[in-house]
Amino acid sequence: MAKGLTKRQEEILACIRDYVAKEGFPPSIREIGKQFEIGSLRGVTVHLDALERKGYINRSNTPRSIKVVHPEFQPNAGIMQLPLLGTIAAGQPILAEEHVDAMIPVPPGMVKETDNAFLLRVIGDSMIGDGILESDLVVIRPQTNARNMDIVAFLLGDEATVKRINYEPNGSIKLLSSNPKYAPIPVDREGSRVIGKVVGLIRDYEGRSF
Repeated sequence: MAKGLTKRQEEILACIRDYVAKEGFPPSIREIGKQFEIGSLRGVTVHLDALERKGYINRSNTPRSIKVVHPEFQPNAGIMQLPLLGTIAAGQPILAEEHVDAMIPVPPGMVKETDNAFLLRVIGDSMIGDGILESDLVVIRPQTNARNMDIVAFLLGDEATVKRINYEPNGSIKLLSSNPKYAPIPVDREGSRVIGKVVGLIRDYEGRSF
């Protein structure tokens, strides 16, 4: 038994380690509860709180953010797991668990000291002029503002898009593609917003899905 852990805490720690080894990302609280037949999320978090207090794991406010940090058990040293988001519903928390399609390992240097960074998959060829291709994963640093012509993740209705933001002299905002076949997109300030800035890119040249 690991020093200072109860049998159940040790079992949950082993579950997290095995899950990460198999899937490449940690289990959710619900998945841990199902594995051990714990009927409430609070019942699971009590054990996770104890593991964190004893220095075996770290957690943040993002989904699937459990990280084994004890030197004796830490997997995937030097790798950070970022959530790959699917459709994002307007008005809901960006990193709500229901939006997360997967957790993807990335080099920590790609996000430096950024908290709550996330990934979006690029759809279409509207940003090819900036070297961003379809199916690329872009790394997003969460922020609610941007400088003129920054490449940003922008929430339009229920989906996020990646474009350059253009603040015009008359106060209006347009989203610009870097492919000339696409027209600028006028922005309705009330229904749309910046959710982050593009700070990195991941590409798989072998065409595999993340």
